[in-house]
Parts: sequence; C-alpha cells; structure tokens
Amino acid sequence: MYTMKECTVYKTIDMIGKKWTLLILLELYKGQEKYKRFNEIKNGLQDITPKVLSGRLKEMEKIELVQKNVDSSFVPIKSEYALTKKGEELLCVVQEMKRWGLKWKMGNKECGLTTCKECVL
Repeated sequence: MYTMKECTVYKTIDMIGKKWTLLILLELYKGQEKYKRFNEIKNGLQDITPKVLSGRLKEMEKIELVQKNVDSSFVPIKSEYALTKKGEELLCVVQEMKRWGLKWKMGNKECGLTTCKECVL
C-alpha cells in the first residue's frame, strides 16, 4: 500500500522545509565568492542563532546540499561552506518561488529588478 511518506513531494519538503534551510542556500548563492565562512552566512541572516545555523549546515551537509571545507593550517581552524551541484540545482526552485511571489505581488520593486545572486537585501 502506498503511503504519503513515499510521495516525492513529501520527501522533498521534509528535506528542505525546515525554517532557514532555503534562506541559507540563498545566502550561500549570493555574491561572487563560492565559499563563505560561518560568520558571513550568519551576518547575512540577521535573526538566525548560531546554534540553529550550525545545525542546519550540518543537516544540509549530510544530505549533500552543502559542502564544508576545513583548513587546519590556520589558527583558529578555517571552515568554509559552499553549495554542491545538488544545492545549486535546488536554487532553481527558489528562483521559481521568487517569480511566483513577484507575479502575485508579494515581492518588491527592488527584488524584481535584480537577480538573487546580486541581492543585497
């Protein structure tokens, strides 16, 4: 018997539907640099706590949306995060959400005039 938990949409929402997940992906996408340090991500997401950000990054790393690079030649150890190919492809969904929001007047003029990669909001 087929159950809702076997549904592809259900599984996808379960994977990415937690608060902050899509916004973290978007923050990693923004700007010209591929890799971002923890505090750069944190500063871009003003209301997220360090504990929540750390937890979400670990979850996203586990499901291969984000990769973590550690450079132990620095003191303190330098950790950086970047989107994986899987994470980059998920941004297509975020872009569609933006288009939907702009179409139905949930966006703002500035948002409609720029790409998410160049966003400073």
